[in-house]
Amino acid sequence: MQFKDVIGQTDLKAHIRGMVSANRLSHALLLLGPEGAGGLSLALALAQYVTCERLPQRKAASAAASLFGDPAPAPAAVVYPDDACGVCPSCQKAAGLIHPDIHFTYPVIPRKPGDKPVSTDYITEWREFIRQRPYGNAYDWLQSIGAENKQGNITAQECGEIVRKLNLKSFESPTKVLVLWMPEYLGNEGNKLLKIIEEPPDNTLFILVAEQEGLILPTILSRTQLIKVPPLSDPDVSAGLMARAGLDNEKAVMIASISEGNYREALQQLQHADDDWQALLREWLNAVLKNGPVAQVKWVEAISKLGRERQKQFLRYFNHLLETAIRLGCMGDQEGQMPETERDFALRLNRIASREQQEALLKILDEASYYIERNANAKMLFHALTLKLYHIIANKSLILVN
Repeated sequence: MQFKDVIGQTDLKAHIRGMVSANRLSHALLLLGPEGAGGLSLALALAQYVTCERLPQRKAASAAASLFGDPAPAPAAVVYPDDACGVCPSCQKAAGLIHPDIHFTYPVIPRKPGDKPVSTDYITEWREFIRQRPYGNAYDWLQSIGAENKQGNITAQECGEIVRKLNLKSFESPTKVLVLWMPEYLGNEGNKLLKIIEEPPDNTLFILVAEQEGLILPTILSRTQLIKVPPLSDPDVSAGLMARAGLDNEKAVMIASISEGNYREALQQLQHADDDWQALLREWLNAVLKNGPVAQVKWVEAISKLGRERQKQFLRYFNHLLETAIRLGCMGDQEGQMPETERDFALRLNRIASREQQEALLKILDEASYYIERNANAKMLFHALTLKLYHIIANKSLILVN
């Protein structure tokens, strides 16, 4: 993967390239960013960049002095390219995840009881996962290898493999690279890596990619250079959707505004792009405010059959509209980029609910999403949510959420 394949993160890519060209790149990096921000994609692009055959040497060699006593010419300035070339044999191998000097570590599961798995046991599945879902999360990866309810781990055996592989002489590139994805899954086994991270073999680069700093061993954390990966901007997400998924501008902008800088979430939204969440929300509000209990029971029956992911998408959409309504009420549509249908619906929400009521709704929607993720009974949850919605909007009672 090249830097040009990484969505957005323009400033961060320039910063990383600058560290390489100034020879200020630490031997152990921690790319820390939220889900869907592109930390893994950045790690893959950096690994390809430092192993590219066209990357100049970090220390320019001086030309030899003339045999006839002429002064040696001044060394030429070393110019680093903006990206890996993408065409040399090293780049082609790195792009296919088959470069012998780029190693990968990630959470795995035993194939059968008693197994002591290592990452290379799943290298074929890993290559396919990166090809299809470079912005996927740990849940996506573990489900792709059939984990179901099993807990993924980076095992003690894997830590031993890391030490063994990195102590070998490199095969082709002067630099050996380890991309360690999700160090949160290391556990206490990670202490076996402390010595090699602190005193690595020559020309060895560790790139750790994480989402939750609090779950990483402090001893690992203290030995790495932290690089924070920010969430993507809405324009970057919408540009990625238009370029990679062929969406028109209006739909891409709408999905980007809901995804909150998470490209994985944007792709999830894209899978349900044909769902008319606005019509479903309008039907719910009418059932709550106008049509009564029979309509409410019918609506709850319908949404409880949608499945967990679609229920979460619906709640996220309602959440987004409420945030849009609050923003419109406070600042208006300053940029003029809001889709007209969303703007109209948000203005209607402002007419039926005050800002305090909207904030109360945001709270109960966030709680509902939390419980859906933990397999709450959909009928019970949406029945309770419907009652709370009625009391907050129609009965103007905030006691249920306060």
